[in-house]
Amino acid sequence: MDLRPDTETVWQWLDEVPDPEIPVISVVDLGIIRGVQWQGDTLEVAVTPTYSGCPATSVISMDVETALRDRGVKDVRIRTQISPAWTSDWLSDKGRARLEAYGIAPPSPAGGPDHCPQCKSKDVERVSQFGSTPCKAHWRCLDCLEPFDYFKCI
Repeated sequence: MDLRPDTETVWQWLDEVPDPEIPVISVVDLGIIRGVQWQGDTLEVAVTPTYSGCPATSVISMDVETALRDRGVKDVRIRTQISPAWTSDWLSDKGRARLEAYGIAPPSPAGGPDHCPQCKSKDVERVSQFGSTPCKAHWRCLDCLEPFDYFKCI
């Protein structure tokens, strides 16, 4: 009898693994889990970093492996998949909503936030192209005067 979990169950488990830099979204919501499949008795998980050299990549791999081992998967292989390159289009709708609720403006095709995630005002300005992490920029609202991060459109 095969006691290994099906891939749908594994996807559900991975949806509980938080991104280490933005813990309100999961690695699944971030769109970096690109595939889950069994190769014999080994569960292979394909992970695409958000950008080359992302310092969280090794932590993410370790967190994914730990989450799966904690649920009884004995043989896990994390495969880094760099092609196609990650894009912010891969963020799930749930992830975008969680970013905004957390105070981070989600990516916008216009190249900047549509509104302030705190008060919803459209009167915002960029302070710096560089934010708390390389994938974010620093903005502020001119109405409520609150600073906020904008998750860059990549």
